[in-house]
Amino acid sequence: MNDRTSAVFANGMPAAVRAKAEKSKAGYLATFGPRKGGPLSGGDELLYAKDNPILGPEFGIQTLALGSPAEAGAGRPIDAEKGVVVGNIRMGYGHYRIAMSVASVLKHRGYTPYWFDLNGFESSVGGKVVARLNELYSLGSRLSQKYPLFNRLYWEPLNAEGFKKLSFNAVDQKVAELFAPLYRGLPSDMPFIATHAWPAQGALHAGLTRVVNMIPDNWPMALHLSEGAVHAVQSPSAYLGYRVLREMKGDGSLSLPMPASSLRMTGHFIDHELVANLQADTALRMARIERGQPKRVLFSIGGAGAQLELIVALVKELLPKVLKGALTLYLNFGDHEASWERFVAALGADAASFESLLSRHFGDWPSCKAFAAEALAGEALGVHAFLNADKFAAVYCTNLLMRSADILVTKPSELAYYPIPKLMIRRVGGHERWGAIRAAELGDGSYELESLEAAAQVLHLMLEEGDILSLYNERILKNAGAGLYDGAYKVVDLALGTC
Repeated sequence: MNDRTSAVFANGMPAAVRAKAEKSKAGYLATFGPRKGGPLSGGDELLYAKDNPILGPEFGIQTLALGSPAEAGAGRPIDAEKGVVVGNIRMGYGHYRIAMSVASVLKHRGYTPYWFDLNGFESSVGGKVVARLNELYSLGSRLSQKYPLFNRLYWEPLNAEGFKKLSFNAVDQKVAELFAPLYRGLPSDMPFIATHAWPAQGALHAGLTRVVNMIPDNWPMALHLSEGAVHAVQSPSAYLGYRVLREMKGDGSLSLPMPASSLRMTGHFIDHELVANLQADTALRMARIERGQPKRVLFSIGGAGAQLELIVALVKELLPKVLKGALTLYLNFGDHEASWERFVAALGADAASFESLLSRHFGDWPSCKAFAAEALAGEALGVHAFLNADKFAAVYCTNLLMRSADILVTKPSELAYYPIPKLMIRRVGGHERWGAIRAAELGDGSYELESLEAAAQVLHLMLEEGDILSLYNERILKNAGAGLYDGAYKVVDLALGTC
């Protein structure tokens, strides 16, 4: 197992950082580890493939799971010739969504995507470590929305600066050694595409040699580094920031740069279905503008229910238009029933009007798919709310609805890069602001609108006057012509060695 803690891209780590890394790994072993000398991967369990009932029909995805030798023998064998592993974690929706974009392209190219979710191997030490880290991150996100002082003094600095340091990556690399046993059974030369640094780091510690590490953010952070992989970024500014490991030393001095061979600028990570239908979907949006037809506004409500008060206030602002039949609302609550309940409770006096317009698509994936398909060519009126306990359906529902929507209201997360006119509400974590900057400069989305008043003003302008939406749609067509939304195709090419 290679030592990736003593130095990060030849930038040496002080003894205190190396000691912290060893202590962190030992702490997780003490908390989650097996009895002395026992296995880290869940006992005698083996990796095998099984059907994914939601994304299997969409993308041909096979989910990788740990099971007894009997279970593994009864499962599907892993096809090393026509299979590509997509390594990810369920930490919010972003890394799953990026993984789906790659799976979509792999299916289009005739390959089988194997879904490798570190957070899904619950019997293993690695799975338990990721679950604990995910719990802590979700808690921080919720607290940052509830307590402005916590957000300003701790959460924003941690996300923008703390995760940025090479020393943070050095500690992560030592902990990632615990993930390596999970990859047992994967051929060392099997292509592995990761949508988070941890599955990429684990793959490299396990000896895999064809690893691509997709970086979701436009703000360079050492958190996303996985030395030994090819790092795929979505923008030229991110390319330069990662190339020089910008401000990652943490002491004001310059870092030794990352080798050019470890980095590629691919463009935005977007599903094949969205890219292939971009021209037609944009034409329908522009036709609705020209004809004065009702617009469709899609709200993607994150896993922590972040910005829920702001979203409720915007929905209240829009309800009069919906009552007149001049606007349609799509609300995707993902797999978080608590967020839906909080949303309804917060409507107050507007709850009756909202209920009179509401169509529920709860726990019914076929209904969600059917509605999304019908809305493309037909009318869609009223309010449509979506909630699904299945985590795959929860995430992908937004992607399906996106095609028939005119405006996506979202925080500047991974959705900031998607080819749909976007209204960016306030961020969760300092690193997210750079996604909004990217969209605003490309002209397919607004800059970050942090207050209700600013967001409502821009949203009303988008809906009532045609210039902003027309500009954004025109820019989407221009960007597509320049290949800016082709990043998932290029990532697949990198993994397959065809570019």
